[in-house]
Amino acid sequence: MTGAAGPEFAQERIWDAEAARRYDTPGTGMFAPDVLEPTVSRLAELAGGGRALEFAIGTGRVAVPLAERGVPVTGVELSRPMIEQLRTKVDEATIPVVAGDMATASAPGPYSLVYLVFNTISNLLSQAEQVACFRNAARHLEPGGRFVIELWVPELRKLPPGQPATVFTAEPGYVGLDTYDVLRQLVVSHHFTFDEGRQAELFRSPHRYIWPAELDLMAQLAGFELESRHADWAGAEFTAESRSHVSVYRLPPGRP
Repeated sequence: MTGAAGPEFAQERIWDAEAARRYDTPGTGMFAPDVLEPTVSRLAELAGGGRALEFAIGTGRVAVPLAERGVPVTGVELSRPMIEQLRTKVDEATIPVVAGDMATASAPGPYSLVYLVFNTISNLLSQAEQVACFRNAARHLEPGGRFVIELWVPELRKLPPGQPATVFTAEPGYVGLDTYDVLRQLVVSHHFTFDEGRQAELFRSPHRYIWPAELDLMAQLAGFELESRHADWAGAEFTAESRSHVSVYRLPPGRP
């Protein structure tokens, strides 16, 4: 996966107007009710009646239904086309959005909850940027506030010697595979979509994968403590076989 962090993989180029237009799939995939409802319910619970800040808010997949639950939501988003797609759903008064990088951007706070969903912290392609993201979350939180991250578990156990890729999904009309650079802890996700014809469309996105233990250390560096970790938003037990996790970090209540 040479060149994974090169210009062709700049986040501004990946999440362009075409990507924003194709992102929403109402009622299916990550927009399916059985995916969204547990996510929104858990986040509303963790907000505890306070304000929430979503890093990488995208087109508002989670923020819009969370705001409809009565949780005041603000967003940070690097891609202006994604913000424009969000604006077709809600206005700035309903969900304010700061255009910027989730590792450095500032939003008017404080908040009781900051959250990152659907593996988005891995879009930051260096360990330093990921640590900065934790510290940025801490800066936005009130004492006792929570930072929630949804992230996949790297599937390196599936890689036989000499094989650089794993298939994570294969279904009618779609194949997804990841190619790994284990030396740099980088992965590129390849999403192939196709119909009955001979042509397929490819969308690629780069990520820096993070082991749960490394994520916990990043949290400690920013002053957080791990409060809970589950395999999904519904609270299933996290085990050695879990493919993803929802980790809740909390600042000490007495933090200045």
